Amino acid sequence: MKDDKGLYYYPFPHNIQVRMYVRETGGGICFRLWNKNDPQMWEKHGWVPHDVIRQASAVYAYKNDFNPNNAYDIETAGILIEEDRHAGV
Repeated sequence: MKDDKGLYYYPFPHNIQVRMYVRETGGGICFRLWNKNDPQMWEKHGWVPHDVIRQASAVYAYKNDFNPNNAYDIETAGILIEEDRHAGV
């Protein structure tokens, strides 16, 4: 999906108030979280490269049943970016 902020997917399908935006920069994929119930989140937290997320998830150890690799889904992000690239052809 795409809006004025860019490409996004729902990292928690049961909660469409939260969106994960994705973009490609310098060959890498970056993520940025948006939450309708916390509009300041977008301003407080910038784009995070997938490599940083991967490193942090190793330390996080999946506390509280939260798996960062599911929320920051590199495969979904890649598909969205590729589809958007072909849509402009």
